[in-house]
Amino acid sequence: MTGPLTAMARETAEAPEVVARMLRDAAPALREVGTLFRARRPSHIITSARGSSDHAAHYLKYLVEMVLGLPCASVGASVVSIYARRLALRDTIVVAISQSGASPDSLAFATEAKRAGVPLVSMTNVPGSPLARLADVAVELGAGVEASVAATKSFIASTAMAARIVAEWGVDAGLTAAFDRLPDALGAANGLRWSAMEQSFASARSLFVLGRGPSLPMAGEAALKLKETSGLHAEAYSSAEVIHGPMALIGQGFPVLLFAPADAAYATNLATAERLRAAGAQAYVVGTDGLTCAATGHPLLDPISLIQTFYGSAERMSRARGRDPDHPHLLSKVTKTL
Repeated sequence: MTGPLTAMARETAEAPEVVARMLRDAAPALREVGTLFRARRPSHIITSARGSSDHAAHYLKYLVEMVLGLPCASVGASVVSIYARRLALRDTIVVAISQSGASPDSLAFATEAKRAGVPLVSMTNVPGSPLARLADVAVELGAGVEASVAATKSFIASTAMAARIVAEWGVDAGLTAAFDRLPDALGAANGLRWSAMEQSFASARSLFVLGRGPSLPMAGEAALKLKETSGLHAEAYSSAEVIHGPMALIGQGFPVLLFAPADAAYATNLATAERLRAAGAQAYVVGTDGLTCAATGHPLLDPISLIQTFYGSAERMSRARGRDPDHPHLLSKVTKTL
């Protein structure tokens, strides 16, 4: 499909350069984050975020648990902002992720962390935002202005920074070295087309997006983008959980997209896809079925490459369905939730 380049398409294409610049410019803040972690030696990590930022926080959770062996949990900001509870926060570091850094509930939770004497690391895309001013260490994503309501390059930057922070905390040389290759891998990912899936799903009314481990947050992000940009009822599930209750919705031709990077869950993901197909699903597995992926050189970073390619598909599917991906129905760029 041709036509004027949308802001979503343009901003998705900017992500590789955004990540390269961010990783270079954030070096001093990353050293501060590493020093803070080693000084505090937390027993666990807490995250606070909403929307796409919460998917980035979910990705951070998996990496913290897999690389550092520390539990990591998301805490609902409304516990503080709406229900006015004080939390017994201790022996932890709070990581707050927000594109705007201005949502009232995020600020309320950050203030509570400060009251409890817990270190706060912020990741924001607006320099000098209220959240960044509250933080002990403020990490700037530097993605620049994002005109499309559907966040793309800022999400890619958030996930890349989340992984880089974990590499710093874990002193993981292999993961750290992989970041040198990440911008090029994202550039390659941006050039890939999942045409068969796009054509197949263009007329869908409902579908599942699946993942497991670090690819599960990307499934959540993909489902959110399909809702936002295509008005498509897309639900994200773990490929381990979908065979329980959600399996009852599978019928002949039911669309399924499964993110299956070449990690330890790859074999079980393929087995799940075959089980869904046997039940009648039209399942597409990224990495097979003609859905090529751009390898980053590290299995923990490959999910970022997958979502980079998916964003292009989401933008094209939106236009094929007669929608404007830059201006989703009833949505605005910044949602200031209390």
